[in-house]
Amino acid sequence: MTPRTVVQRIAGPAGSIECAIDAPAGPPRGIAVVCHPHPQFGGTMDNKVVQTLARAFVQVGWRSVRFNFRGIGASEGTWDEGHGEVEDALAVLAAFRSAPPGAAAPFLLAGFSFGGYVAAEAASRLPDSAKPERLILVGPSTQKQQVPKVPPDTVVIHGERDEVVPLSATFDWARPQAIPVIVFPGVGHFFHGQLVLLRTVVIRQLQVPR
Repeated sequence: MTPRTVVQRIAGPAGSIECAIDAPAGPPRGIAVVCHPHPQFGGTMDNKVVQTLARAFVQVGWRSVRFNFRGIGASEGTWDEGHGEVEDALAVLAAFRSAPPGAAAPFLLAGFSFGGYVAAEAASRLPDSAKPERLILVGPSTQKQQVPKVPPDTVVIHGERDEVVPLSATFDWARPQAIPVIVFPGVGHFFHGQLVLLRTVVIRQLQVPR
């Protein structure tokens, strides 16, 4: 959180959803929705990797929206085995794209760990006419969740020594799709000591012409 962060609640499928919004100094390019790690293992919208992603998006001109899954923080409802959590992400996206300054604007979907699965699954459920401009997955939960296929320009970042989601699991998921994986050498799941580098890499990826 920063002094400029705005916290608000929106209506969700299981009750209100707590959101934290950070905006760039100028007119935003669009909305960037960021999904947090597993809610049953301490994941919240204030996770350091989630906040790092939010800062990266704001730095390159996107309005960032983090939110707590149902049952976490001030969000209502209870854990729903990942099913309802995907619905929460879609509800947040719909809410912030339906009202200015997000109406009809481009959007990004991003997530860390379990949130990476949620972001990918949410993107897969959107119609072809309403897909995210980019999908960013950091340490995605490719071992315990069935992460769907993703667009070829998806940004996938993983730590070499990830102790929660083995790098090999993400390679096994990415290989059949020919999805490149950016590997941080010697880094664990939570990117301790490498958050500044993580932000820099995400920014560079978003600035590379496609």
